[in-house]
Amino acid sequence: MSKSKILHLDNLSLQDVFNEDSELIPLLTPEDEELINQESIPEELPILPLRNTVLFPGVVIPITAGRDKSIQLIKDANKGDKVVGVVAQKDSEVEDPGIDDIYQTGVVAQILRVLKMPDGNTTVIIQGKKRFEIEEVIQEEPYLKAKVKEAVDEREIDDQKEFDAIIDSIKDLALEVIKENPMLPSEASFAIKNIQSSSFLVNFISSNMELSVSQKQVLLEKDNLKERALLTLKNLDKELQKLQLRNDIQSKTRSDLDKQQREYYLHQQLKTIQDELGGVSHEQELDEMRLKAKSKKWSKEVAETFEKELSRLKRMNPQMAEFGIQRNYLELMLELPWNEFSKDKFDLKRAQKILDRDHFGLEEVKERIIEHLAVLKLRGDMKSPIICLYGPPGVGKTSLGKSVAEALGRKYVRMSLGGLRDEAEIRGHRKTYIGAMPGRLIQNIKKAETSNPVFVLDEIDKLGQSHQGDPSSAMLEVLDPEQNTHFYDNYLEVGYNLSKVLFIATANNINQIPWALRDRMEIINVTGYTIEEKVEIAKKYLFPKQLTEHGLSKEHLIVGKKQIEKIVEGYTRESGVRGLEKQVAKVVRFVAKSIAMEDEYNVTLTNEDIETILGPARLERDKYENNDVAGVVTGLAWTSVGGDILFIESIISKGKGNLSITGNLGTVMKESSTIAMKYIKSNAEEFGINPEVLDKYDVHIHVPEGATPKDGPSAGITMLTSLVSVFTQRKVKNKLAMTGEITLRGKVLPVGGIKEKILAAKRANIKEIILCADNKRDIDEIKESYLKGLTFHYVTDMSEVIDIALTKQKVKNAKKLV
Repeated sequence: MSKSKILHLDNLSLQDVFNEDSELIPLLTPEDEELINQESIPEELPILPLRNTVLFPGVVIPITAGRDKSIQLIKDANKGDKVVGVVAQKDSEVEDPGIDDIYQTGVVAQILRVLKMPDGNTTVIIQGKKRFEIEEVIQEEPYLKAKVKEAVDEREIDDQKEFDAIIDSIKDLALEVIKENPMLPSEASFAIKNIQSSSFLVNFISSNMELSVSQKQVLLEKDNLKERALLTLKNLDKELQKLQLRNDIQSKTRSDLDKQQREYYLHQQLKTIQDELGGVSHEQELDEMRLKAKSKKWSKEVAETFEKELSRLKRMNPQMAEFGIQRNYLELMLELPWNEFSKDKFDLKRAQKILDRDHFGLEEVKERIIEHLAVLKLRGDMKSPIICLYGPPGVGKTSLGKSVAEALGRKYVRMSLGGLRDEAEIRGHRKTYIGAMPGRLIQNIKKAETSNPVFVLDEIDKLGQSHQGDPSSAMLEVLDPEQNTHFYDNYLEVGYNLSKVLFIATANNINQIPWALRDRMEIINVTGYTIEEKVEIAKKYLFPKQLTEHGLSKEHLIVGKKQIEKIVEGYTRESGVRGLEKQVAKVVRFVAKSIAMEDEYNVTLTNEDIETILGPARLERDKYENNDVAGVVTGLAWTSVGGDILFIESIISKGKGNLSITGNLGTVMKESSTIAMKYIKSNAEEFGINPEVLDKYDVHIHVPEGATPKDGPSAGITMLTSLVSVFTQRKVKNKLAMTGEITLRGKVLPVGGIKEKILAAKRANIKEIILCADNKRDIDEIKESYLKGLTFHYVTDMSEVIDIALTKQKVKNAKKLV
């Protein structure tokens, strides 16, 4: 063999291609290969067994010798002709392989260089030459030595084009494998492209493929070059498919893993930053939530729901938007006072004192609260009633809730329902919506920190409807003692017990509350105050309160009862005391200004001082007018601000019996005037009216204050009396007022708002009142002090009304009707 044709180590490019059995990328030319083919092999060769490696002709590889026999063999060969026979072991675990433990076909190898490694092993760089077959073992010690013969390659190709196509395919697939395998260096593709020998290309690629030793040995033993090339192509194709599939799987898993790793690292960084800043990590938050949950007095169902939602939060990524929503939900569950109740105070005398201290009058309401406390004291537990206080503004309905809460020793919560149109305000939103939150009921219970507060539902009659639902219908479950034990809030999604809450609803007009809702409440009428009561309220509550708010004391201002009465009568017209408080505040501000500017003023106010501060009295409208004019009758009306007196005026003029009605009247009131006119026409002789007169005169009915809307059936008997008076020209009885509905049969029907109407009559100095006989039960419920100085006439028929209301005397300048 010619050593000059063997590649020197300096000309080799060593690359770690695959693994620990790394091989070299050679630079073998066709001329070198031709020289190798021309060389003959020795008859006897020392046999070097290799673990996990198969050497192919022309390929240069490094091997590491660790066994004593192998090291001795290499030393001897390196001193001689540097030629060895390399064969592969059948089992890599065999430490001292014999002839039966190695394959019979191997490759003659030339030792290029021997390197002594620091760990004691010997690394040898060898190059394959020709294949051989072992014929006979001639030596076993100190290492194997055998007689060999050359394995002749069948290089004749019957179809060169087909073979060239196979070689091209091998090249293409090899380049694809290098491209797909990130562990292979890009230089390998240059080596593949630069190999010109077909046989060496097959050997080189076979040596570098990821095949087992047995598979590579099959390739080595193939004598026919074409068959070896086809088998190499087949194995290369399989390797490429495996690589592509592995890369697809890795790319999918890597993207998920990369995202998770990135989020994990960011989370860890955030946690570190929070720890540095003294914040709380998410794990700590979860632990704190679980610790708080142990102290809650909730039911098994609620506990299971909380644990389930907490586990869900734990699985969430803290950077997700849903994490914040879920955490808010769990915080709400922890903050709600599940089964936590304040202890009721059952000192009934103390409760009575608190109610009397804060509110003057309102005896029926106070009595009902004391009754409830008495039952609670005796029984110890009961469902709280739903109380609805209705009446005019300013009579103390809302503030009564505070007094009840103090009397019971409970927390006080107020929720205004005026103008509320969205059902979600009561039931809450589902937490899947952006910005979702629980309903206002649950929010207020959370603020109260107990499950049995006094809950004032203010202005329940002013609930509205819209396309977003009907809030009044949503209130049905809240205000039903049989249903509100498991009130369902859309956000909370767990039933909450509201049965221990004492609900107090307030309303100005009970007729505007839906019937189904009204049926669930205990209605208590909070009527207006008399003048005497207003004077007492101003003296005991309003003046001391305003003096305190303006930084004054009792020594700075003394007001007598007559002066307060002048303020009430001359400057306010209401059932409550809200307007009165404004006037009182105006008086106190005048005093505060005088003190601040060091001006002189009367500490004890006189009527003249009142007029100086508040101006001339301007509310004389409800004073009774005289009865000198026929057809003018005083009626009693109920308004949103309490009772009021109302004048019905009628006048006749020649015409054709037409009826005109003015005064911004509603449909019901217009119908009342029509009924009255028809009844008079059908019973004209009974009232002493010439029937012909009714057809010759037009009638005009007017109710003053045309800018104020008026409606209702209460003015029926008042219109009847006015029409009879104008047609007969008889005087109406002095200081008389009336209220009642009429029918075509001549019957008088009862009406509502009796107490407010009576108070208005007293303010107007009325002495006699005509009512339906059925309204007597309303009079019996009113305190005697309210009725003092009044005479009541109870009637059932219209004729009785005329007999009482009209005198036999004609008015001055009475018209002669023809």
